[in-house]
Amino acid sequence: MTRQKIEIKKIDNIAARQVTFSKRRRGLFKKAHELATLCDADIALIVFSASGKLFDYSSSSMLDLLRRHNMLPELNNISQLPPSQLEKSAHAKLTEEFAAKTKELRHMKGEELQELGIEELKELEKLLENGLNRVIETKDEKFLKEIGTVKEKVLWDQLVGSSQLGYRTEMETLVDRDEQEEEEAVVVIGGNSVGSKSKSNTSNSSSSQNPNSQDYDDVSLKLGGTDVINQTEVDSTVNHTRCV
Repeated sequence: MTRQKIEIKKIDNIAARQVTFSKRRRGLFKKAHELATLCDADIALIVFSASGKLFDYSSSSMLDLLRRHNMLPELNNISQLPPSQLEKSAHAKLTEEFAAKTKELRHMKGEELQELGIEELKELEKLLENGLNRVIETKDEKFLKEIGTVKEKVLWDQLVGSSQLGYRTEMETLVDRDEQEEEEAVVVIGGNSVGSKSKSNTSNSSSSQNPNSQDYDDVSLKLGGTDVINQTEVDSTVNHTRCV
C-alpha cells in the first residue's frame, strides 16, 4: 500500500495549519543542521509564522552570515572591475580607513572634540577610562613585582652578611683561644725560671751566714767601669790581715 501524496496548498483549518507549521519547521531546521554538519556549510534560516513570530537557525553567527550576504553585490561588482580599478578601489579603501583611524587617535588625544556629539563623547570617555584602568593595573603589577625583587635582594644580602659575620666571629674566637694558650705556655716557662732564681738567692743567703766566706762575698766586679779586682789580690789581702 503506497503512501498517499499530500497536495501542497494552503491549509484552511487554522489549528491544523499551526500543527503543520510546527512539524515542518522543526524538520526544516533539523535538515539544515544535518547539511551544515555533513558538508561544512554556513547556513542561516529566518522564518516568520502567520502570526508574525520569528524563528531562526544559523550554523554560525547569524549577523556574520547576513553581513556576508549583504556584501555579495559589492563583491560581485568589484570582481568585475579591471585590475587598475581594483587597485584604485583598494587604495581608496585603505586611505579611508587610515583617515578614520587618524581621526580616532586625535580624539583620544583630546583634539578635534568639537565635531563629536554627546553620545560619541560618552563612548570616547568610556574608552579612555577603560584604557586608563588597564594602564594603572599594569603599572601596579610591575611596581609590586619590582618591590618583590628588591625585598628578595635585601633578604639575600642580609643572609649573606649574617653568614659572613658568623664566620668572622668564629675565626676571631679561634684566634683568641690560640693567643690565650700561648700566653699560658709563656707563664709556665716564666714560673720555672723564677723558681730557679729563688733557689739561687736561697743558696746565696745561706752562704752569707757563713763567717768564713764573708770576705769572699765582698768581691765585686764593676762592669763597664775601669777598676777590676782580681781574686788573687783579694786572697793576698786576706792572708796579710790574718798574719797581722
